[in-house]
Amino acid sequence: MRALLAVLVSLVLALAVSACGSDDSDSKSSDSGGGGEKAGSEIKKNPANSGKSLTVGSKNFTEQYILGEIYVQALQAAGYKVKKDLDLGSEQIAYKALKGGQIDGYPEYTGTSLTSFFKIKTDAVPKDPDKAYQEAKAKYAKQGITALARTKFENTYKVGTTKDIQKDKLGGATKLSELKPDEVAKLKLAGFPECRQRTDCYLGLQRNYKLKPEFVSTEQTYAALDNGQAELAAVFSTDGKLTSGKYTVIEDDKGLFPPYNISFGIDTKKLKELGPDAEKVIVDVQKGLTLKNMQNLNSRVDIDKDKPAEVARLYLESEGFVKKGS
Repeated sequence: MRALLAVLVSLVLALAVSACGSDDSDSKSSDSGGGGEKAGSEIKKNPANSGKSLTVGSKNFTEQYILGEIYVQALQAAGYKVKKDLDLGSEQIAYKALKGGQIDGYPEYTGTSLTSFFKIKTDAVPKDPDKAYQEAKAKYAKQGITALARTKFENTYKVGTTKDIQKDKLGGATKLSELKPDEVAKLKLAGFPECRQRTDCYLGLQRNYKLKPEFVSTEQTYAALDNGQAELAAVFSTDGKLTSGKYTVIEDDKGLFPPYNISFGIDTKKLKELGPDAEKVIVDVQKGLTLKNMQNLNSRVDIDKDKPAEVARLYLESEGFVKKGS
C-alpha cells in the first residue's frame, strides 16, 4: 500500500510540473511575433504555384520593409517564386516602378494614393477608411492596378507628447479639442519640415482647432520631446516608440487626419496569372496587423534593432500562418 501511494504521489507531482512548464512555454511563444490570439490558418504550399513568379516592392522605411517581408514570405509559403525590391524610395518612385513593370506589387497607404497619385486635395479625402479605400481602388483600376483589401491598421498623423507633459502642461487633455488655444500658443510643436505647410498637419491644427504652437522643424520629433525642445510633436500612429509607455497621443476628435490604411496594389494582369492563391494569401496575412501589433513590429526593428525579415517571420509564425522553423 505504501509503495502504491508513493507511485500515485509521484504521478501527481509529475503532472503538476508538466502543466507549469506548458503554461510558461505558451506565454513566451505568444510574445514571439504579432502577439496574442492567432489571426489565421497555416498557408498551404500549392504545387501549381511553383512555376509562377512575381516581384514585391516597398518604400524605404521600417514599416514598409516589414510589410514587404511579410508579403514575400507568405507568398513563398504558398509556393510562388518571389523576388523582392524593398528599398525603392518615395511613393512616387515606388508607383513608377509598379506602373513600369519593375515590380508587380507593393503596399501603399490609401490617403497617400489619393493625394500623391490621383491629385485629390487632402481636405477632400474621405474621412471614412472604407470610402477612402474604395475611391483609391476605383482610380487604381483605371491604371491597370488592383488594390487589394485594406488593413485594419492605419499609419496616420497624430499629435504626440509625453505623459508627463500631458499631465503637467496640458491639463490631462486626451482630445485636441480639450486643448486651450491661448495656452498652446505658449508651447512648441516639433514636426518634419513638410508638416508646416500641410493642411493635415500644422495648418490643419490652426484651422480645425485654432491651435497655433510655435513650429520647430526637425526629423527627430521624439528627441525634441525628450530634450525639452518642444512640448508637442507630429508623430505617426504606428511608431514603435509609442509602445514604450513614455509617450501618448492626443485624440483627433474633429477628423483632421485622413485615413492611411495599407492596400497592396498589384498589376491586374499579373494577379490573374498568379491565380486565386495570391490574393487570398495577401489579404489573409493582414488579419493580424492591428495598430498595436504594427507598433510592436516597428519597435522590434527601430528599438530592438532586429532585422525586418526576422520580425516578419516571427509575425507569420505567431499568428499561425507558417510553422515555426519552416
